[in-house]
Amino acid sequence: MGRILDTWRSWSLRRRLTVAGGAIACVAGVALAGYFLFVKRPADVACPAPCHLKTQAQPKKRPSENWPVYGYNAERTRYLPTKKVNPPFSKPLWEFDAGRLLEFSPILVDHVLYDMDKAAIIYAIHAGTGKVIWKKDLGSLNASAAAYSHGVLFASTLEPGEIVALRAKDGKLLWHHPLPGRSETSPLVYGGKVLVGCECGDILALNPKNGKTIWTVPSDGPVKGGVAVHKGIAFIGNYAGQLFAIRVSDGHIKWEASSQGLSFGRTGSFYSTPAVAFGRVYAGNIDGRVYSFNEETGQLLWSHSTGGYVYAGPAVADTPDSPPTVYIGSADHNFYALDAATGNVRWQKDVGGAILGAASVIGDTAYVSVIGDNIGTFRYDVNHGGRTFKSPFGEYNPAISDDQRLYLTGSSKILALRPQPKHKHQAHGKHDRHGSGEGRKKGGNRRGGGTGQGNQGN
Repeated sequence: MGRILDTWRSWSLRRRLTVAGGAIACVAGVALAGYFLFVKRPADVACPAPCHLKTQAQPKKRPSENWPVYGYNAERTRYLPTKKVNPPFSKPLWEFDAGRLLEFSPILVDHVLYDMDKAAIIYAIHAGTGKVIWKKDLGSLNASAAAYSHGVLFASTLEPGEIVALRAKDGKLLWHHPLPGRSETSPLVYGGKVLVGCECGDILALNPKNGKTIWTVPSDGPVKGGVAVHKGIAFIGNYAGQLFAIRVSDGHIKWEASSQGLSFGRTGSFYSTPAVAFGRVYAGNIDGRVYSFNEETGQLLWSHSTGGYVYAGPAVADTPDSPPTVYIGSADHNFYALDAATGNVRWQKDVGGAILGAASVIGDTAYVSVIGDNIGTFRYDVNHGGRTFKSPFGEYNPAISDDQRLYLTGSSKILALRPQPKHKHQAHGKHDRHGSGEGRKKGGNRRGGGTGQGNQGN
């Protein structure tokens, strides 16, 4: 050490500065490399040529009058192809007030709406009158929607963490299945199995008759979103940034993909319930991206960055007036219509507030809700993105339909709206007063840091 110090002292000041500068540059270079390696956000992926979508047959029969699961169908596309339920709407036919946050829109089966509030109370509401048929307390905290199958409702709760089965006609408890952790997964029934996720990281298939476990797939992070299913394969993500394709029949993992993440070592989390359409799996991510994966292989086909978290699930639709499109909102205050094949922006709209819930496409109209100072529900024409109306009523997951009426959910209330007769139709945005008179409470019942798809414990 003494020799090194003596040599250093013998050098001229200029030489010392040169060596010191070189050392600093070396350290800076290492730091810069570390920045790009550990901090820099990965670039988006562009869809490789020819980037085609699989053709998807349009439904030939009239739309279902039921909306039996969160997302409308097993694929969770949130698209009802109707020609009957289009704006403008008359004044509300009825109004239901739970008195507590309704973060999720209801499901609807055989003219009955089923919805759960923040306090885990589930309501059966007559779709024609808005009157409560029955209600049942399932716990103390909920952030999900129920699912219906063959006369039975299936629901998950955060507190206690369990899955329950209820008789739909009267709310009688049929069974409950305790979980190793909380659950805010909106269940799905497919292939004789109840498919759910758990914050413990497990993905489970339960027997719908008795709640017994059929299979369990463990994962590396909390599972919060719902599962989407197409052709016997279930798709679901977790907070470790993993997206799984799981065979429903036996729980076999067909493939596993991952998000790009915020940067090296900083995984992006899937909160979004995916949607399956056109041979693709679409999902939003907390890393601020929207993703499109190949349904068969899990290959990442494209990713599109927004300026904020993407908690919301996508709505995916191929309407008579617009090409295949992914409709999804971001915490960056924008609502995006992305080309389903390439991820390119067809149109986007600044809504003046965070979008944390999933949109719905009903007919040729996209509905999306906003929280914050600009709280409410926006309606956009799917073709060119023209705004047809903004209602002050809305907050998270806004709208469902039974091909007769529109059911709009906001804060603690549900409104039933009927399209105006054709001879009374005015230009879009005029005399369409469905946003008035709902008496929305200022500030709603928002849970801290709400996500619109269930945020407790994020």
